[in-house]
Amino acid sequence: MVRFADFDSRGYRMVDVRTGYAQWVTTYEDTVEDAMDVALLEELTVPSWNAVRRAADLGCGTGRTGDWLRGKGVASIEGVDLTPEMLEVAKSRGAHDRLFEADATATGLDSGAYDLVIASLIDEHLSDLRPFYGEAWRLAGPGALCVLVAFHPHFIMATGMPTHFTSGSGEPVAITTNIHLVSEHVTAGLREGWRLVEIREGTVDDRWLAVKPKWERFRNHPVSAAFVWRKHH
Repeated sequence: MVRFADFDSRGYRMVDVRTGYAQWVTTYEDTVEDAMDVALLEELTVPSWNAVRRAADLGCGTGRTGDWLRGKGVASIEGVDLTPEMLEVAKSRGAHDRLFEADATATGLDSGAYDLVIASLIDEHLSDLRPFYGEAWRLAGPGALCVLVAFHPHFIMATGMPTHFTSGSGEPVAITTNIHLVSEHVTAGLREGWRLVEIREGTVDDRWLAVKPKWERFRNHPVSAAFVWRKHH
């Protein structure tokens, strides 16, 4: 198993997920770039977003993904997040029909009830991927899709950079970060019964460098990945 500590080049103080996102919530929308996740979702060809009747948005955060799904015509969206402060922002955004405070690996949502289970930029906070893919399988109905956008393991290793934010005092603070190789995703998903039907990798390109000019040395490095899984009958 690859450990983030073996690559950490920043040495930031690290806090747990709930603590970190509770503190990050006020600036989160200003610091997470659409190029990281929304751009990859836009490129996917397998999902028919406007055909989705009911979606489960796991680790929904401030509602960015839910808002995007609404714009694509998804009829009903239920969100789950571990952090109450993030859920408050999602509630004010109004993209979700219902919101719940729960772990993405143990949501308490209805079994077999969703056409789409989606999660964006949460996998690096999970110590083990299997519970996530198992919970997604439980929630998914026959033929449903599971879409996961991940912080690419290569980029975490190449930069030694954890998921982090700047606190109110100006201190860079890291949030628990784990490295999951692409093979770990594939192995975990297949083990639960999922069939991988699409995968996309986003790289550091001109769009990225327009907002992160210091990343020029990482041009063409993969920075995020999107996995699309199907639950066959």
